[in-house]
Formats: sequence, structure tokens, C-alpha cells
Amino acid sequence: MTQRGRNLVLLAPAGAWFLVMLVVPLTVVLIFSFGERGAAGGYVPAFTLDQYANLPARWTAFKNTLILAPVGTLAALLIAYPLAYFLAVRADPKWKTLLLVLVIVPFWTSILIRSYAWIFILGGRGIPALLDWIGIGGVRLINTPFSVLVGIAYGYLPLMVFPIFVNLDRLDKRLLEASSDLGAPPWRTFLQVTLPMSLPGVATGCLLVFILLMGEFLIPALLGGGKVFFVGNALVDLFLQSRNWAFGSAVAATLVAIMLVTVTAYMRLIRRLGAQREDVSLM
Repeated sequence: MTQRGRNLVLLAPAGAWFLVMLVVPLTVVLIFSFGERGAAGGYVPAFTLDQYANLPARWTAFKNTLILAPVGTLAALLIAYPLAYFLAVRADPKWKTLLLVLVIVPFWTSILIRSYAWIFILGGRGIPALLDWIGIGGVRLINTPFSVLVGIAYGYLPLMVFPIFVNLDRLDKRLLEASSDLGAPPWRTFLQVTLPMSLPGVATGCLLVFILLMGEFLIPALLGGGKVFFVGNALVDLFLQSRNWAFGSAVAATLVAIMLVTVTAYMRLIRRLGAQREDVSLM
């Protein structure tokens, strides 16, 4: 058997899985998006662009998703990076494993339970009650974009921490020592050595969190209280309640197209930054 034949045999299981679990469902969604809603709901075969023409009816869901997903990704990054840096660079090695376990412990509990905990914390008997007790009244946190961002940053924090931690943990500490010996202050060492070396981990973490947030529906439904809708919430409504499968498929297809364009542009930017970093290192 030739090398090409062996490669095809090795790739066949993954290719079949990719075809059945991703390509076929997306193809079905795309076909449904050109159909019509039946009299009793569901899908009626047709070829029309009416569903795409009706997309502005869900503009609020798209707007919330396209704003809060990037902002939530940035919030998770701003919290995760210092934590990952401490675990990888500053933490005592004998405590590192325990601290990593503590980061992942929340994942052992259902996101539903954790979201309900935040409902209490941000609700009228939580932080607002404490603020009212100290004289700051009228503060509303639950059922707002802020509460959704808090839930997002908390729920997706481990997915951001671990890629950055792995990258920083592999960082040659002698580079930091050399920078210090050459007289660079800590902030310059961080900006010129640590941060550039950790960019691959940052890119991976942001990509993981952003892709998952684009399809998120549970956190906005619970912490948004029906007032902060994501596209995921719109899809649940269209497929399970309105039973408008054709319009729901058009919304889903549009979301996938937006994600493909965004992720492609993001990966090109990361490659360009990586190439620039290599050019600078060779000078």
C-alpha cells in the first residue's frame, strides 16, 4: 500500500465522523432554510428566500450575541490571564496541581446549578440587598446584560485558563531571568517576553470560548430572564415552541456563516501576528 493509501485509511474514521456529525446536519439545515413552515408547524419543501428576508425580525438576538459574545470572551480573558500566569509562573510547584484542580472543580457541577446560584447572588436577596443595607439602593443586577456577562465569565473561565496555563507553563524561565539580568523591569519583561510567548494559548482560549458563546442559550435564559436574548434562545423558540423549522434553519445558517467569517478572519490575524513575531525575533 502506498503512503497516500495508508493516509486515506488512517483518515477515514475521522472523515466519516466529520461527514456524519457535521457536514450532513449542516446540509439539512441549509436545505430547510429555503423551505416554508407548514400549517401545523414543521417544514414544507419549497425554494424561497422569504426566511432570509425575515431575518431582521430576530435582529435583537443577533445584536446581543454579536456584542456580548466578544465582550464575554474579553472578560474571561482579563480574568483568566492573571490566574493562569500566577499558576504557571508564580505558584509554588507543590501547590500547582491542587490549584489547577480548584480551577476545574466548578465543572464538576452542572451549569444549571451554577447559574441558579448566580441568580440568588445577583437577585434581590443577594448583592443588591447588601448594597441597600449599606445605603446604596435601587441597584438592579439580575436580568441585565451585566448579569449575563458575569455568568459567561464564570462559566467559561476554565476553558480560557487552561490553554494559557499550558503555554506559560512551557515557557523557558531562563528567558525571564535573562531579561531581568539585562536590566529590564518586570513590566517590560512581561510585555516583550511573557505576553508574546503566551499568544498561542490566548488565541486558543479565545477561540474556544467565542465559538461556544455564539451558540449559548442557557446562561442568557436564566440570568437574562427573557430580557437578554441570544441567537441560541431564538433557535430554541423557533424550533421547539413556534415550530417554524424553516425560519429557524435560516437563522442557524446565518449564525454559522457569521461564525465562519469571524473565525477565518481571526485565524488570519493570529497567523499574521505570529509571522511578525518571528520576523522580529530573527532581527
